[in-house]
This record gives sequence, C-alpha cells and structure tokens, in this order.
Amino acid sequence: MSELDQLIPLLLARSVRHGDFVLASGRHSEYYIDARLTTMSAQGLALIGRIGLAAIRAAGWAPQAIGGLTMGADPVAYAIATASATNPPLLDAFSVRKEAKGHGTKRRIEGNFVPGAGVVVVEDVITSGGSALEAIRAIEEEGGRVLGVLAVVDREEGGRAAILAAGYGVVSLATTTSLGLKNS
Repeated sequence: MSELDQLIPLLLARSVRHGDFVLASGRHSEYYIDARLTTMSAQGLALIGRIGLAAIRAAGWAPQAIGGLTMGADPVAYAIATASATNPPLLDAFSVRKEAKGHGTKRRIEGNFVPGAGVVVVEDVITSGGSALEAIRAIEEEGGRVLGVLAVVDREEGGRAAILAAGYGVVSLATTTSLGLKNS
C-alpha cells in the first residue's frame, strides 16, 4: 500500500466531519475538514512529511524553506522539513503570522526565512485560496521567492484556480474527490 493510500483513510477517519458547517468564507457545507487532526498526529506527520517532500520534488521545485500561514500550515511545514533531514537537500521551516508582532523583533515571518530564498507555501486545506495568497503576499513583501503552493487537501471550491490565476503552481496531496466527498 502506498503512503498516499495510507493518508486518505487517515484523513477520512481523523479530519472529516459530516453535518451542517459554516466555512470561513461564510458558505455552508455538508462536511468539514479539520486537517490539523491528521497533520498533528504522529502517523499524519510522518506520512505528510514524506509524501509532501516527494510531491515538492516531483513538481520540480527546489526550495530552501517551506512554510505558510500559522497555524494550519505549521505542522505540514515542520513535517516536510523533518523528512528532508533523512532525504537531503535539507529544507528549513518558517511560519507566517496573520500580522506582525507588536513587540520584540516585530516580525511577521518567524523561523528560518531569509529574503531572496526560494520557498514553497503550504496549506492544510485550500478552499478559496485566501490563506495561501495572504502568505504569498507576506513572503514576497519580505523578499521571498514563492516557487509554488502545496496543500494537504484541496476542497475543489475555486482556491486552486485563484492561486493558479495569481501565477503560482499548486500541488495537492488529496482532494475532496479523492476522499470520496465530491463526485469527479
């Protein structure tokens, strides 16, 4: 069984809830995907790290660092950075805050980010693409070069198209179709 074939049932068991939910966009949905329940689990971290690293390399991206908007992106970025330790070249991780701190270094991007570096933005779930695009704006304002976006799950609700329209490639490990939540 491939690692992706192991990730799909893990996402379904841990992260998918059925009912009536209001999404961040204000839209109603019959299901909610809280990918953090998978991305913060031991098994999920191990699988996502290896699968995500392989997907980044298969896309032809050669980033120096990986990260995205805290908090959904954090475990994904850390898992992939950790996976690179046994499968170099190494990737460092960083987190993008929703807004800069008002004290200390007053940085919006924390961790191993340096201006000029090529980076991949990660997301736990892409719906509208807004979080990924917000992270991209912050990274580019600080001098980063965004090579693409990697998502654990694409809800297939326009986010991929919005990111592509902004000029960035997108790779998803799973989709609502592959999870059996949406007809293809």
